[in-house]
Amino acid sequence: MNHQPALQDIIAPEGICFGCGAQNPQGLRIKSYWDSDNIHVVMTHRPEACFSGWPGLVYGGLIACLVDCHSNWTAMASHYRAEGRAPGALPPLDCVTGSLGIKYIKPTPMGEILRLRARVEGELGRKTRVICEVYAGDTLTALGDSLFVRVDVGHLAQNSRATSVLDTDMA
Repeated sequence: MNHQPALQDIIAPEGICFGCGAQNPQGLRIKSYWDSDNIHVVMTHRPEACFSGWPGLVYGGLIACLVDCHSNWTAMASHYRAEGRAPGALPPLDCVTGSLGIKYIKPTPMGEILRLRARVEGELGRKTRVICEVYAGDTLTALGDSLFVRVDVGHLAQNSRATSVLDTDMA
């Protein structure tokens, strides 16, 4: 059991992202934590039956969502750490997905707790490469290799079309 607060709860308790936003009632609300090795960021998730892609198997799009959000949190946590700042310290920082690569290695079975383990593989300026492993039990089922770009939070907020996805008419 992890006794530290989740990165999402520290940095973005008002988040509305489908994958990680605490304020999205329909979302997954993932929670990411620094691992005890201080290299990896880890999380667990048990997919609900509605996320089946085939009977008994997890939908690949859900795996991509988990890898995307968790890897982004890994990139952000790494930036805070590299600057010697506690997660959530002002000024805030954020990253967006530049590219998302997923290699599906084995079918991911439903009914298992998925473990994601991510680490920063390299940084160049505002870009961070993150490798994310997805396990069902002890079996590696997917591997993410993605790029995240650090963005100016104020600029991102100014260019956002909606103040909240929950306030928009999605019908």
